[in-house]
Amino acid sequence: MNTNKPQILLSIESALVRLGIGGLFLFETIIIIVLPPYSLKSLIKQVAFIGARSLSVIVIAGLFVGMVIALQFHDTLVRFGSVSLLGSAVGLSLIRELGPVLTALMITGRAGSAMCAEIGIMRVDNQIDALECMAIDPYRYLFAPRILAGIICVPILTTIFILVGIFGGYFVGVVLFGVNPGSYFQGMSDTVLNRDLFMGFSKSLVFGLLIVWIACDKGFHLHLDKHGAFGSEGVSRITTEAVVLSSIAILFTDYLLSALIL
Repeated sequence: MNTNKPQILLSIESALVRLGIGGLFLFETIIIIVLPPYSLKSLIKQVAFIGARSLSVIVIAGLFVGMVIALQFHDTLVRFGSVSLLGSAVGLSLIRELGPVLTALMITGRAGSAMCAEIGIMRVDNQIDALECMAIDPYRYLFAPRILAGIICVPILTTIFILVGIFGGYFVGVVLFGVNPGSYFQGMSDTVLNRDLFMGFSKSLVFGLLIVWIACDKGFHLHLDKHGAFGSEGVSRITTEAVVLSSIAILFTDYLLSALIL
């Protein structure tokens, strides 16, 4: 009987079962994405929610991250007499690591939490059951547009984050500290390779999928909450869990992708 198993084995078994449920959820959603008919209106709505409404946050975050990177690298490079490499350092840092990761974390906090809470409330209010009673597939109506929008929007927002960050670094390095503007952009052009761009783009695609998958899965399977809470307490708990799990998954996946692509 399960009661005779050590608690750690029960926890591992529960985690594996829950991972399997989440994997099946993702598989069914991807099948729905591939098969017609397609709802362009729902997709545009989710692109506006995930992408357009996150734009201001991404621009502000990208600007200050780029400025901080330039500030820190300038102090370090001055000690080694290599200030001309400031553009290379800022560009590589943003494109390979900080751009994709910080963009994904910002979208997790802004859009991922909102999606999880919205779907969790629909589960609590039996709205998802009502959709199924009306022969409306919740995977096609709720989840496919969100996952597709996440895959589309996160790379675009990552690109905006990187561009704004580069010009934030330009402001600090060139305008404030007097670094030669030609060497700033020339160094970046010489050191940033197609492999670096591929790494950043690949990470942003995977992160976009992870954010929406975890948020939607947590909300949809609210009734499987191991704590047994199903009302507002359950919604708040699974929303917190979705944000934490998404953040950890992003950082773990970032390491895996970096190790594989290097």
